[in-house]
Amino acid sequence: MRYAVAMSQPSTAAVRSVADRLSAFGSTIFTEISRLAIEHDAINLGQGFPNFDGPDFVKQAAINAIKDGHGQYARMFGIAELNRVIAARFNADAGLGVDPDAEVTVTSGCTEALIATFLGLVNPEEEVILFEPYYDSYRACVAMAGAEPKFVTLRPPDFAVNEQELRAAFSTKTRAILVNTPHNPTGKVFTTSELELIAALCKEHDAIAICDEVYERLVFDAEHVQLATLDGMYERTVTLSSLGKTFSLTGWKVGWAIAPPELTAGVRAAHQFITFATATPLQHGAVAALEAPDSYYAEFVEAYRRRRDVLVEGLERIGFEVYVPNGTYFVLADHTCFGFADDVAFCQHLIKEVGVAAIPPSAFYHDPADGKNLVRFAFCKDEQTLRDAIGRLEALRR
Repeated sequence: MRYAVAMSQPSTAAVRSVADRLSAFGSTIFTEISRLAIEHDAINLGQGFPNFDGPDFVKQAAINAIKDGHGQYARMFGIAELNRVIAARFNADAGLGVDPDAEVTVTSGCTEALIATFLGLVNPEEEVILFEPYYDSYRACVAMAGAEPKFVTLRPPDFAVNEQELRAAFSTKTRAILVNTPHNPTGKVFTTSELELIAALCKEHDAIAICDEVYERLVFDAEHVQLATLDGMYERTVTLSSLGKTFSLTGWKVGWAIAPPELTAGVRAAHQFITFATATPLQHGAVAALEAPDSYYAEFVEAYRRRRDVLVEGLERIGFEVYVPNGTYFVLADHTCFGFADDVAFCQHLIKEVGVAAIPPSAFYHDPADGKNLVRFAFCKDEQTLRDAIGRLEALRR
């Protein structure tokens, strides 16, 4: 009865619904596009989740962990076996000697690793450099940390880093630069010379690098170089990755952060109060995944190369100007030949009239006009789904 009485009292003041730091962001573009895709029964080439499941040997390891009673909290920074295999893989790739207990932190997906890194290492009013187009959570992470974003734009056709613009973005207030390679949404793989420039500027301005490498295994026609391996960079780099993209288990949300102890301390200071620990059975499944033989990765890349080629060839035939990706499972294309005012109008037409969902990339720029001519398609779908989508997109030619 006490609750009923309280609820019946008229409100005399408006209730503020969202804090100022997040009010400008609204719902993510992925939520909105996926909602429209369902509403209009459109083939969803928008949000980056596969329409097929991950490997059975990984799922079985998690099932076994559940049956074996691994249902309680894990160590805050990850179960020992998972930290060990993450460190072993990183050491083999990077030629470094990472300590699994002191320098690896398991998180609930790379998204949590990102916010833990920002909250733990970046102070209010410090500056963070973002390459745009950017994955949309980056800017929200900057806002939640109370920091200020500085933008460096990657432009088609090759999305190369403009050295003059990058140098100008650094200042005495720069705390960090966020480097996503392979890059979502462009599919760009940063070159060694670009990474060396970033490294030199980080050292010159005493800045740290936050490296989102969730697509590190999905590289087609380039070489993925880890920024942490460049001279003098491991001690100032936080390397982030996850299980979801490489093993088609995006819903498991198992990620990690690798950094020297001084930076790991900041990541863990935040992580312990965000999720504390990631789902224990899924961590056991992740151990099995990361112990997969090299043959798994070779087959994984080849399957995605076929999917990429199916989509790229179809889009080019229909009339798009396609920027062929060297990595990730996304492709950007120019839609202007079809006569729409901007990417939002084009994507709404695709969903409602054509039956295919794609992402309007203007959401990934601080000035939406920079992305208005582009559209992002995801090819993390089986080949038949991609061919069905292309069949629907043929309507654009008519």
